[in-house]
Amino acid sequence: MGRAGLKDILAGLIFLGFAIAFGGAAAGYQLGTAFRMGPGYFPLLLAGALGVLGVAILVKGVTTAASDTPIGPVPWRGAILILAGLVYFGATIRGLGLVAAVFGAALLSALASRSNPALAALAIAAALTVLCVLVFHVGLGISVPLVGPWLRGVI
Repeated sequence: MGRAGLKDILAGLIFLGFAIAFGGAAAGYQLGTAFRMGPGYFPLLLAGALGVLGVAILVKGVTTAASDTPIGPVPWRGAILILAGLVYFGATIRGLGLVAAVFGAALLSALASRSNPALAALAIAAALTVLCVLVFHVGLGISVPLVGPWLRGVI
């Protein structure tokens, strides 16, 4: 099997794994309807989209022409920083609030790419934080506080 095909198969399986994990977690929350979304509606919708994308990538990998080249080195820095961003967000969203949790997770994720210098990563994190506050806090009215209890005495 060729390098591109194997990479696509592995990527598709990873996407499917995340979709199943997050879909299972989101299904434990109240779903609601499209007009009155519950806390599990949007995450379940995103898990479904991630699952569809994973299947598409998996199918592409299976149908890709074979070649005899190896996969290549694993980008450990990127994988660890992306995983750290997810763990950081999950561990701090209730304590730090939306702004600090999104900023930290976005910063770690932006630093996962070697092509992003520190200043660009800070700009990406700031822009994503503003966008998330506008979409989730202002637009959708999600009840996650902007500043959590861990920072209330500091800020």
